Amino acid sequence: MSKKSNTSKRYTAEFKKDAVELVRSSGRTVAEVARELGVSTEGLRGWVKQAKVDRGEG
Repeated sequence: MSKKSNTSKRYTAEFKKDAVELVRSSGRTVAEVARELGVSTEGLRGWVKQAKVDRGEG
């Protein structure tokens, strides 16, 4: 059984990109945006961090 737990969700690259852009452009906290989108705060924080690295900012 190599399958992840049933509570694990997979999000598309487009969804992640849009979520990161919402954090960057809205002036709201990661926690606020995560709550609005129904994703975990830590998950969204990781996406934001990875986006910064991908842009050469971190």
